[in-house]
Amino acid sequence: MISGTDSPCVTGVPVCVVPAFNASESVAGVVAAVRRHLGTVFVLGVDDGSTDGTRSVLKHTCDHVLSFDANRGKGAALRAAFAYVADRFPRSAVITLDADGQHDPAFAPRLLEGLDLADIVIGSREIRCPSVPPHRRIANMLSTAATCAVTRIRLSDSQSGYRALRGEVVAAIDARGDRYEYETDFIVRASQRGYRIAEVAVPTIYGPPSHFREIADSWRVARVLWSHRAAAFRS
Repeated sequence: MISGTDSPCVTGVPVCVVPAFNASESVAGVVAAVRRHLGTVFVLGVDDGSTDGTRSVLKHTCDHVLSFDANRGKGAALRAAFAYVADRFPRSAVITLDADGQHDPAFAPRLLEGLDLADIVIGSREIRCPSVPPHRRIANMLSTAATCAVTRIRLSDSQSGYRALRGEVVAAIDARGDRYEYETDFIVRASQRGYRIAEVAVPTIYGPPSHFREIADSWRVARVLWSHRAAAFRS
């Protein structure tokens, strides 16, 4: 574990952002696996208003923890984390993965290596595999198709939260939204700025129920995409 969480940035040390909501049973294993596969890494946990023991687990396993008193959403958690990273680790690569164990930390080095050729690397899952619940498969395929239409970039899994980003991108993109639409807005705004976006295949793991709400969050994602599409027509 890196000491001195309030010290100036450590050049070359990747930062792993782990947003967590009621993930006390899984997040310790996720952080341990990240450290095992990445070696020297600064782990930044974000407790998104958990009501179980998540905050305590994060404080015992992460290098620094940001905490919300009430649940604000994954987008709000990522925004707070990115602001922290931009201030203290502006030259470090950033990797984000979920706390529920559905992103295999063994692939983190591969995502970071992808930054040699791109500015953002998405861990792309095989959404059509049988282990993906049908309703999640349909929602993901539709949102990915819409994202590709807006960005004009070929993507196979735009909704994946398993991502590696260059530090300059984290500091430059001011994405909107407090929940899952934030990640979509981030990709669209990055593509508009000319940042290169690539994908790396990762395993498809579905375990505990996701906090993604199919109707409400799909609507938020669709609204973000429509706003960008409408703006493009007006320009």
